[in-house]
Amino acid sequence: MITAAFILTLVAGQVAATPTTPKTKPNIVVIFCDDLGYGDVGCFGHPTIRTPEIDRMAAEGQKWSSFYVAAPVCTPSRAGLMTGRLPIRNGMTSPKRVVLFPDSKGGLPDEEVTIAECLRERGYATACFGKWHLGHLPQYLPQRQGFDEYFGIPYSNDMSAGGGAPLMRGNQVIERPVDQTTVTRRYTDEAIRFIESHREQPFFLYLPHTMPHVPLHASEEFRGTSPRGLYGDVVEEIDQSVGRVLQSLRDNGLSSKTLVVFSSDNGPWLSQRLNGGSAGLLRAGKGTTFEGGMRVPTIFWWPGTITAGSHVHEMGSTLDLLATSCALSGADLPANRTLDSLDLAPAMFGKGKSPRDTMFYYTRGELHAVRSGAYKLHLKTRHPVNYGQPPESHDPPLLFNVEVDPSEQRDIAAKHPDVVAKMRELIAVHQSGVTPVEDQLAR
Repeated sequence: MITAAFILTLVAGQVAATPTTPKTKPNIVVIFCDDLGYGDVGCFGHPTIRTPEIDRMAAEGQKWSSFYVAAPVCTPSRAGLMTGRLPIRNGMTSPKRVVLFPDSKGGLPDEEVTIAECLRERGYATACFGKWHLGHLPQYLPQRQGFDEYFGIPYSNDMSAGGGAPLMRGNQVIERPVDQTTVTRRYTDEAIRFIESHREQPFFLYLPHTMPHVPLHASEEFRGTSPRGLYGDVVEEIDQSVGRVLQSLRDNGLSSKTLVVFSSDNGPWLSQRLNGGSAGLLRAGKGTTFEGGMRVPTIFWWPGTITAGSHVHEMGSTLDLLATSCALSGADLPANRTLDSLDLAPAMFGKGKSPRDTMFYYTRGELHAVRSGAYKLHLKTRHPVNYGQPPESHDPPLLFNVEVDPSEQRDIAAKHPDVVAKMRELIAVHQSGVTPVEDQLAR
């Protein structure tokens, strides 16, 4: 529902977090997959990929079935998660380059404030183990963005410079080319070590997996074991990783003190065919602003605090993890900037609905769509993913009721001109609050 209060909030600039007074500062763990589709795990409907640990996480926790990322590709999506800001606000989306590459000179600007920086100010230990993709030069790496530790690949695993994709510890390359058959296990080993060594203090652990982005690699233990083929092998190894992390929290007496979020950076890379995943009933996938590109499988887990087996149908976003983390930890929200982040605690704890009722869909530096309540309006579309093909403009726009029609098959714009008009107004208000900044991806 589009409300006057919401529009006034957008005009004012800052979207504030709902006040939440946590009894203690919880640990926060974010497990983030790469190119995992909405339909790629058992509890979201896949018939042959076996994900017992993720399914158990959902049974013990809370599914969010309308959860969105900030963009349908890696770099801008990750920038949105880290900063709670649409990537158009910090130059992390571009009409010239889709994501950062090994020859890119840009990255997440130093003046941006990340979740890690907010939580470190509250005494949290912070670590990132996995794919970063917010800048590979020293000034952009995780330890310049609030993380005490970093271990991982600085960009996508199909990118290489100087002999293959590098594995880094801190600012140093320790292996090139990285043995990709071992990275899921090694990231998980690092995560468990970090949990065990910081069990006496609050911590923020960011575990952004390299997989199932292509090229696909699974360890010997998992290779050739899934009915779904290599893609299934890779996802099933990630499932084991999730189980190992959650078991480590249990073993260290931290499960009741820790919020764990499982999600993906965007939808499946459909052009990879069997090496790509599935968006389930959603339309299209990675690179598009259809639901399959930006709605992702998401689970929140916090035993004793989040009701087991609960399900949130309202909207949420990775953009909201910053405000939610700040509210739970008592950290201050970043000042002197427009935020696109909302505190999801009321919905997480069963005390109200999600505060998010609007989502803006950006790609390549352009606003292509907006969802408000049940309705979604498309100004432009790109389908299927084809990086060389220009988007198709729609005048009049396309309109879908994505609660009735989540597959976006029936355009109802002609039947609801009043809704189209209201959503155009919402877009105009939003765009009036977006200030052009330097394009970091084109540098």
